[in-house]
Amino acid sequence: MVLTFKQLTQPHALEIADHWKYDGAYSFYDMTADPEDYREFVDEALRNHNDYYEVLDDGELIGFFCAVRENTAIEIGLGMRPDLCGRGGGKRFVTQIIAFIEGRYKFDQLVMYVASFNQRAIRVYRSCGFMDAGTVMRRSNDGVYEFLKMVKKA
Repeated sequence: MVLTFKQLTQPHALEIADHWKYDGAYSFYDMTADPEDYREFVDEALRNHNDYYEVLDDGELIGFFCAVRENTAIEIGLGMRPDLCGRGGGKRFVTQIIAFIEGRYKFDQLVMYVASFNQRAIRVYRSCGFMDAGTVMRRSNDGVYEFLKMVKKA
C-alpha cells in the first residue's frame, strides 16, 4: 500500500505529542520526555520553520516526519505510531518517506540521528541505504545522550 503525506495538522500534532507513548526504553521518544521538543512540536508558529508532515495509511495517521534543511543536506526526524513499531513495517515507512523527500527537495545527502541504543531503528535505516557516520553526543530529554549519525547520499 502507498502511504500519503500531508502537512502536519494541529490536531494530529497534539495527538502525537500527548498520546503516543512508547514501551520500555523506547519511551525516550515520547514527545513529553523532552519539554523543548514538545513545545516546538505543538506550537504551530515554532513548527513552521521546518517542514513537518503526517504520514497516512488509507487515511489513518500512522506516523510523522520533518525535513530540516542543513546547507546541502536534509536532516530527517521521524516517528511511527507506537502500536506499529517492531512489527516489520519500518522499512516500508522509511522508504516511502525517502521517496517523498527525493521528489520534493534538492539535497546532496540525507542525515538522521538515532539514539545509539535503538538497534531496531538502526537496522531499518541501514536496510534503506543509510550508512554509519560516527557517533555524537546530543542534548535531549534534559540530558546528553549518544546518537549515531547516519547518512544516505543522494
